[in-house]
Amino acid sequence: MSAVQLTDIVKQFGTFTAVHRMSLEIPDGGFVTLLGPSGCGKTTTLRMIAGLLDPSEGEIAIGGRRVNEVPIHKRNLGLVFQNYALFPHKSVADNIAFGLRYRNVPQAEAAKRVREALELVQLPDVGDRYPKQLSGGQQQRIALARAIVIEPDVLLLDEPLSALDANLRESMRVELKRIQHRIGVTTVFVTHDQSEALAMSDLIVVMSDGRIEQVGAPEEVYNTPATEFVARFLGASNILDGRVSGADGGELTIEAPAIGAIRVARARAPGLDGAGPAKLVIRAEKLRLAAPGALVDGEVAVDGMVETVDYQGQAARYFVRVGGEQLQAINMIDDHPFAEGEAVSVCLRPRDCAALPGGPQ
Repeated sequence: MSAVQLTDIVKQFGTFTAVHRMSLEIPDGGFVTLLGPSGCGKTTTLRMIAGLLDPSEGEIAIGGRRVNEVPIHKRNLGLVFQNYALFPHKSVADNIAFGLRYRNVPQAEAAKRVREALELVQLPDVGDRYPKQLSGGQQQRIALARAIVIEPDVLLLDEPLSALDANLRESMRVELKRIQHRIGVTTVFVTHDQSEALAMSDLIVVMSDGRIEQVGAPEEVYNTPATEFVARFLGASNILDGRVSGADGGELTIEAPAIGAIRVARARAPGLDGAGPAKLVIRAEKLRLAAPGALVDGEVAVDGMVETVDYQGQAARYFVRVGGEQLQAINMIDDHPFAEGEAVSVCLRPRDCAALPGGPQ
């Protein structure tokens, strides 16, 4: 069952179209992320679901009910924004209880639900404090508690972690997913951060220029991108022009000048069938650098030369010249990284490659 259904949604601001005829089904109980760069339409889409913006065309349904004309306060949605929007003059408990008062929840019941919400976000003893007395991470939890205490049909999160520092953001995304699993509420999460989307989502909706590029599970959109935009936006990818030179059962043979012939599973080559131009997609972490000649069974290897080393602590990102191409490889560091100017073997497994339509004619 779909908790939220968008059908041919269009949003225009004057002559500018922010969302182009978008259709999407958000499953009941799922954690769905709208992912894309700034200006792609993801926040506009969230605000239309919330009732903060009206669609120019199309239909929005929540729980099977059309809500285009239903105001925000009658949609039973929980909202958490980037800046948390806590009332500075109200205590934490009063902030959390705010939505319950407008729903005429009896005082005793409201107090009970506030206590339960504070326990759920693991801050049971801060009800009497004020927002300014809390850290950024604690404020984020209180904003979440306020959103879920009303027992919403859908929880909408608009980049709620972006104001936190890197370490706290990582811990809070784990906490947020734990809470969502615990209460089972359908959640729509907006972010431009691919690592957040991959770590937290049941389903990722990748957007660009107001359009959906791909919808799928994290593993699907990462390992089998449907478009070149998805391949480039999620992770570090090497995208090489080539051609389909043969087909045999469940595999296609892709010829890329820098690498040679690679057999790619049809399941990882959406939109390709038979001879024609193609793009070979190889994730940077799937390229293994080794001393020249050090080849493992099942791998294809080509000679390369390290041009640049981007040291990252436990790993290094290498820019390697292979023929006329510069490839990226992200490898864990055992003893020491390869040095700039060092000759290496660039090794890959065909099963790790994907392919897309396109490339030179």
